[in-house]
Amino acid sequence: MNLKDLLEKRKSAIIKCWFDLVVETYPLDTSQFLKKQKDPFANPVGATISQALKPLFDEILNRMDHEAIAAYIDPIIRIRAVQSILSPSQATSFIFFLKKAIRENLRKELKDIEISNDLLVFELKIDEVGLIAFDIFVKCREQVYTIKANDRLNRAFGAFKRAGLVTETMDDTQGL
Repeated sequence: MNLKDLLEKRKSAIIKCWFDLVVETYPLDTSQFLKKQKDPFANPVGATISQALKPLFDEILNRMDHEAIAAYIDPIIRIRAVQSILSPSQATSFIFFLKKAIRENLRKELKDIEISNDLLVFELKIDEVGLIAFDIFVKCREQVYTIKANDRLNRAFGAFKRAGLVTETMDDTQGL
């Protein structure tokens, strides 16, 4: 049996392990909630992560279409980009947890040198996905900072306007 067949055969266990590793990046009480609460309305973060991992795994295993990968990663990254408790490396690290999930589920099979070599090649695909995730994260953080900067400018302008320090001209209001 080759690596791809093994990954297909153990897909459910690998994805469950991957999900557990991802949610363990959150504080303990949050992690437990994300694992236990199955209602997507009560647990949108857990549902988003759970719904993205299976098709993402399939994409890495089969086609490696960058656009599809970006579409699966984007919702998870958006959530993690606005969470100030996570550094950029922590926010994107969930991709690399797939390596650990695979190794934990194929421990015995990895003694076969051919399977082990195939896994090294497969892990390069995971690294490539990690770079895609980082690019998405940077764009999301840029959007967050732009929104924050614009909000602060609007607040300052509003305060100056209320204080009578600035007035709107006709040119300022035409674009509104």
